[in-house]
Amino acid sequence: MLKKLLLALCIGGLSSSAVAAESGATPVAGATVTPAAAQMVRQAVKNLSANVQVDSIEAAPIPGFYQVIAAGQMIYVSTDGKYLMHGDVIDLSRRQNVSDSAWSRFRKDELAKVPASQRIVFAPPHPKYTISVFTDVNCGFCRALHEHMAAFNKEGIAVEYLAWPREGLTTTAGRPTPTYTEMVSVWCASDRKAAFTAAKEGHAPPPATCANPVKDQFNLGLKLGVTGTPMIIGPDGSELGGYVTPEQLLQALQKGS
Repeated sequence: MLKKLLLALCIGGLSSSAVAAESGATPVAGATVTPAAAQMVRQAVKNLSANVQVDSIEAAPIPGFYQVIAAGQMIYVSTDGKYLMHGDVIDLSRRQNVSDSAWSRFRKDELAKVPASQRIVFAPPHPKYTISVFTDVNCGFCRALHEHMAAFNKEGIAVEYLAWPREGLTTTAGRPTPTYTEMVSVWCASDRKAAFTAAKEGHAPPPATCANPVKDQFNLGLKLGVTGTPMIIGPDGSELGGYVTPEQLLQALQKGS
């Protein structure tokens, strides 16, 4: 959907009237914007694609721009409404990707809204670190990652799984995808952890339905920029990669702490 937005930009660009200049003031990087400015940015994006959901707007580290997260992508909209940019922003003096820090804040805040009761959790008695993992029960790398669970827990790492069926929620015919159906059955099992591990080993759970978070978690993944599984997110919201060994994961967590 965002690709359509960017295509529209290439064809015609944002109209100068889409977002009015905000009193000539330069927003402070990372600061939230005024309600009026936020509404103007949302309108600018809506003018390009009415179906794109804007999830976050704050002042960008680039003077004169807002940093916007929409449809699982980060874009930059100028405060005068004339320009839209898509891509990473690098602070050359610090040699840091400042887009990453904004993504981390956003992911951390959004994941905090997901109750532990809606996740499938494998944790040691006293975790040193807790990671969130968007997963699919049938993907090879997801299964390989889960094989290390005892080693992760031994290193003090708690793993909290969220559902992200890679096939999506429905087929082109509008029917539930097989993986979505299987993951619903896992989340609805009387022993979710046992059903989850069995599914990772190729043993599909008995069909079951209930009130479940699979659809919501899939949509959350899209919102957070998930494009494949597994996707590991650290305690601070940073992306720690896909398949990693226990040693690699522990090093990444220690580096970020």
